[in-house]
Amino acid sequence: MGLEKKDLVKGAESIYQEFLSAGSFRIQRCDACAKYIFYPRVLCPSCGSPQLSWTDSSGLGTVYSTTVGRQRPEAGGDYNICLVDLDEGPRLMSRVEGVAPEAVRIGMRVKARISGTPEAGFLIVFDPVEG
Repeated sequence: MGLEKKDLVKGAESIYQEFLSAGSFRIQRCDACAKYIFYPRVLCPSCGSPQLSWTDSSGLGTVYSTTVGRQRPEAGGDYNICLVDLDEGPRLMSRVEGVAPEAVRIGMRVKARISGTPEAGFLIVFDPVEG
């Protein structure tokens, strides 16, 4: 009996996390239709091909949408939630750090950074690009 779909998805997620833990932000690219893919998958959402390769992301992107999550100061205070369009094409949900949550603007250029710890796991956050 072969791998079930949930095992394949877990495999793609594990590979992605291994790249992050090694300090590398990589995304998938479909070998059949050449589209870039994020979040890690087992099939291309554009053409259905299972032939996906891992490639380095430039990490550069543009804020597509942004909002501010409100919390009490003792719970960590306000925080940013945004959608970022990577220069390669995929859109992902994250946050912009290094500026006040209210200062994040649609159209702002950002650069990805890996955040986290081995215990808690790693994720991609963004910092504003100067200029």
